[in-house]
Amino acid sequence: MNLLFHCCCAPCSTACLESLATEGIEPHLFWYNPNIHPFTEYQSRRDALSGFAALHHIPLTMLDEYGLRPFIRGALPLMEAADGGPHEKRCAFCYRLRLEKTASHAANNGFDTFSSSLLASPYQGHDAIRRIGEEVAEQYGLGFYYRDFRPHFREGQARARSLGLYMQKYCGCIFSEEERYRNQRRAGEAAHGR
Repeated sequence: MNLLFHCCCAPCSTACLESLATEGIEPHLFWYNPNIHPFTEYQSRRDALSGFAALHHIPLTMLDEYGLRPFIRGALPLMEAADGGPHEKRCAFCYRLRLEKTASHAANNGFDTFSSSLLASPYQGHDAIRRIGEEVAEQYGLGFYYRDFRPHFREGQARARSLGLYMQKYCGCIFSEEERYRNQRRAGEAAHGR
């Protein structure tokens, strides 16, 4: 198996890579995350993954495209649609965007299989990632290497901390940043009786 492994961030990737190593799989890493905003956050996550890959001599291809405007143009109409939850639609758009680019790169560069570290986070829509990954794999004539990496999430986070890797505070997009800090503020206000 020649696996191209999409990495959403270094902490989630560490959990996956250690699990893959137990199966004798040494993937080629792939960075494509135009969903991460603002630009300073994008740089921090990109640089953390690059440093991690260099430290461990893991091959990495980076499509370094900060995509605030195209991402918002694609996600915003989905959030305003009347049917279904805006969070689920936005996230499905984001998963598809990244997995399609990963599959396209895999198909054009001699890989026969792809996967993603998105499968490590308990905060992501795991079933949607799997479904979209399988759809995209079929579209490109590839295999989608599915594993539920969530049981390794906490150990991956601990490993990332021990390596001094950048640890993000929210999923990635500007909308998830707003949700995270708005919810944090509301929780603080509720605790103080406001």
